[in-house]
Amino acid sequence: MLREKYKAEIDEILSRYPLRRSALLPLLYLAQKEEGYVTEAAMKEIASILKITPPQVYETVTFYTMLNLRPVGKFHIQVCKSLMCALVGSDTLLGWLEVRLGIKPGNTTKDGLFTLSKVECLAACGTGPMMQINDDYYERLTEEKVDRILADLKRDGTSSLKSGPFMWPERTDG
Repeated sequence: MLREKYKAEIDEILSRYPLRRSALLPLLYLAQKEEGYVTEAAMKEIASILKITPPQVYETVTFYTMLNLRPVGKFHIQVCKSLMCALVGSDTLLGWLEVRLGIKPGNTTKDGLFTLSKVECLAACGTGPMMQINDDYYERLTEEKVDRILADLKRDGTSSLKSGPFMWPERTDG
């Protein structure tokens, strides 16, 4: 149970929000961190904590592509399918990944390393085709780059070809 294992973290999250339900996304992230995806039990528990209904939690989980309802591989590959990426070859990129990994979108490789997903805009419209793997962006992709990224991930768990996402530094001027 989340409540028992993460009591201090849950209390800290709840303390940040004057309205309890505003803590929904941070609590869902916490649940996903625990299992790798948001379980039905976690959704019910979060609903109880926030005093909202389980369907309200479920509709939030299903709206955001960064939340998963099923287990995903060690590396979750999300290919941007927005118009801008499609115009520069995201369909070709997706097909290349399907062949290389031997899976279709929504599936995970037998070794549990890779899950492939199609998602809408990842906000890198000027640098497509692109994909996000876990928290890292990979942009201006070619078949050669994709092959290198996959090899790097299998070997080292990271790739020097990642390009972001870029986070603005925190403001220190008050």
